[in-house]
Amino acid sequence: MEESSRRNSSRKGEKDPYCVIHKLPSGDTPYVRAKHAQLVEKDPEVAIVLFWKAINAGDRVDSALKDMAVVMKQLDRTEEAIEAIKSFRSLCSKQAQESLDNVLIDLYKKCGRIDEQIDLLKQKLRLIYQGEAFNGKPTKTARSHGKKFQVSIKQETSRILGNLGWAYMQKSKYMAAEVVYKKAQMIDPDPNKACNLALCLIKQARNIEAHSILSEVLEGKIPGSEDWKAQNRAQELMLYIEPRWLPPPTKEKKTTTGFDLEDDFIDGLEKLLKEWTPIRTKRLPIFEEISSYRNKIAC
Repeated sequence: MEESSRRNSSRKGEKDPYCVIHKLPSGDTPYVRAKHAQLVEKDPEVAIVLFWKAINAGDRVDSALKDMAVVMKQLDRTEEAIEAIKSFRSLCSKQAQESLDNVLIDLYKKCGRIDEQIDLLKQKLRLIYQGEAFNGKPTKTARSHGKKFQVSIKQETSRILGNLGWAYMQKSKYMAAEVVYKKAQMIDPDPNKACNLALCLIKQARNIEAHSILSEVLEGKIPGSEDWKAQNRAQELMLYIEPRWLPPPTKEKKTTTGFDLEDDFIDGLEKLLKEWTPIRTKRLPIFEEISSYRNKIAC
């Protein structure tokens, strides 16, 4: 009865209270019914069936595929969600591909397909180097918890590098993780990546360097480090370091163990930086702020 009333209200052109409260699209299409099942009825299984119907009917395919994958992830059907995106993303618009990549990265992370996650993150970084991300624009509109906000290409680059660093750490490739975390911090520093960088250094038994980074978080020198979660995490890592404190070594010898950034990946970035001129407006000068780490790395 309630469902019938909702549909009649929609047909009369009246504002549906469910649509207002839950920010649902109006109408009576498969996609609209899928969103209602997902957000109002809280029935993810029915929502998935209706999202499939929407995709097959060509009804808001961009949103239907992405939303269905998110619901599948919530039900621990990550492998199925991955195959759905791979199989049907060709039906989606060019503008939807970037958000589908982001969903795919989260799915790879959840089901432990780290190598594929790393490959996709690198692919997204290459698009940024080439000026093809955000459709060539310096910012894009993102949505979180129903609110829209602007994300700059610098913020997106730092976010992707942070995710890449974490993926490398899951593979115990701490030297590669260190490199990308440092680059991320140079572009858009935040305390979470600072703590991850410190943890990466701890894993390499470089406690003095880790101590220095954690001190910056605890002293509020990094933007956002006043957040209690950041403070707590920095304190936990500091407590881990202190019992293992060692005097400064006379000469630190770096190892290449765990380094997994390909030469062509680093060379591609360096060549782009060397080729940069004001005339080449397609590429965005994000990485002018990044100094090369190759003189610190024995490849």
